[in-house]
This record gives sequence, structure tokens and C-alpha cells, in this order.
Amino acid sequence: MNTTKLDLTGLKCPLPALKTRKALKSITPGDFLEVHCTDPLSVIDIPNLIRETGDKVEIAERAESRIVFLIEKAAAPGTERAP
Repeated sequence: MNTTKLDLTGLKCPLPALKTRKALKSITPGDFLEVHCTDPLSVIDIPNLIRETGDKVEIAERAESRIVFLIEKAAAPGTERAP
């Protein structure tokens, strides 16, 4: 399990969501993407994006000037292993 960090500080909507979507394509299922944002709209945009992709997201940190998302890349549908 690897964690890739993505610094999107200073970018405004819609760039944080677009760059997050692109970065998610390059990581493998089970790995994490840690996204750092300063755009207040990212607390709406990134969770909405993750609902579309089927991955898991949590807000790891939320300060006045910074939001950190931790996204876990989900397995592609139909590729989960049986227990």
C-alpha cells in the first residue's frame, strides 16, 4: 500500500477535482492519494468526484486555509478477490 501526495494548493475550481481525477488513474487499487487543497469548494467537488469513481475518501485535515483529503483507490468492478 503506497501513498501518493498531490499538492493542489493555490488552484481554484475546477482544477483540484480535474487533477485529482487524473492522478487517480495512475495509482493502483488499494493505494492512497493524499490531496492538499486550499480552494474551499474542494470540500464539495472532490467528494462528489469520488462518489462518481467509486473510491473512498475522507477529510484527513480541515483548517482555515488548507484541506487534506485521503482517497483510497478502489478495485475495478468485477476484480475483487473472493474471501
